[in-house]
Amino acid sequence: MFIVSIHYKADLSEIDQCVAEHIRFLDDCYEQGYFLASGPKVPRTGGVILARAANRAELENILSLDPFSQKNLADYEVTEFTPTKSILNFEK
Repeated sequence: MFIVSIHYKADLSEIDQCVAEHIRFLDDCYEQGYFLASGPKVPRTGGVILARAANRAELENILSLDPFSQKNLADYEVTEFTPTKSILNFEK
């Protein structure tokens, strides 16, 4: 399991121009079972994704397909953890 912290490095006006593409990317990842939750940070300086993947390399490959990454609009910090307690079902 992974927590992905996205940090915008562009003005929100540039981010907003790419949001529709980013949402399509998120939708694809949810459909494939990689993402469990996501949303913007408050204040809006980036976003957070709760993700699952076979390993970090697979997740990093997936994140490289995000339009925010491809257009160099954001940086990604990936933290791996082992969930031991939750009300969510993490099985894929």
